[in-house]
Amino acid sequence: MDALVTGGTGFVGANLVRELLADGHTVRVLARPGGDRRALEGCPVEIAEGDLLAPDSLVPAVRGARRVYHVAADYRLWAPDPSALFRANVDGTRHVLEVAATAGVERIVYTSTVGALGIPKDGSPGDERTPVSLGDMVGPYKASKFLAEEVAREYAARGAPVVIVNPSAPVGPWDVKPTPTGRMIVDFLRGKMVASLDTGLNLVHVRDVARGHILAAERGRVGERYVLGHQNISLLEIFRLLARLTGVPAPRFRVPYAVAWLAAAGMEGIARLTGVPPSVPLTAVRMARKRMYFSPARAVRELGLPQTPIEEALGEAVEWFLARGYVERPAGRRRAA
Repeated sequence: MDALVTGGTGFVGANLVRELLADGHTVRVLARPGGDRRALEGCPVEIAEGDLLAPDSLVPAVRGARRVYHVAADYRLWAPDPSALFRANVDGTRHVLEVAATAGVERIVYTSTVGALGIPKDGSPGDERTPVSLGDMVGPYKASKFLAEEVAREYAARGAPVVIVNPSAPVGPWDVKPTPTGRMIVDFLRGKMVASLDTGLNLVHVRDVARGHILAAERGRVGERYVLGHQNISLLEIFRLLARLTGVPAPRFRVPYAVAWLAAAGMEGIARLTGVPPSVPLTAVRMARKRMYFSPARAVRELGLPQTPIEEALGEAVEWFLARGYVERPAGRRRAA
């Protein structure tokens, strides 16, 4: 078996599976029993049922694999029990790395996030070496990924062949759930984005992120991390690009941060009572206070990370969501370019 992919039923993982298969590799996917496997539609993979929190179930999944891509994570910006994110992201990572290291796999690629990296105070893009601490992490998701990355570095220091990748905000097809970024695109298509915040992020085609994982396994240096990103862009400009692609009007005004904070806090109060996730988590608003700009220069230079135009990534995402019925294509509306 060439590769085991944990999280292969998710957005990044499913695209990674497709890239590996396109390269001719045999692929095994770790999946929870009864989990949603729509993202693997048409993929000839072996399924190994198991759970990150059950180490014994990981042993047969890893057995015989040359490379392990640990992509699985609990990616929620709000959860009724925040400790669940730490169990999945920190404890789960330790379990996977321990089993993979013991099995003697050739290479382990751990999927972190740019959210675990530092952001310079002067507004310039962050990179793999920007100073950061646990206290800089906003919300349990970022904090759990920061600690999980510490686990990955710990195993690399002990001799495990671990390379770390830090994707930014991927967009593209097979965002089944969808992710928070994908949800933003769907809400835009539904005409729900009537305003924006003064913030920005780094967008990247999910296919480039998937390819970056493979390149990290082939060319990455053990114990090092690589930002898998592309273009730094404001939220308003994202909406303007989507407007040009689809004909849906872009938001015409910005919401002050204080107003957004109060609205999100109210939504979370209701969520705690009902258990229904808020449409706008408070963590998302708090994160938006800083522009999440990063430089992928190192990954481009050392790994050869592709840089697909963001317009193409957004266009493919829009067409996938429309084709899959996430939102109805109104009569007369042009297709995304």
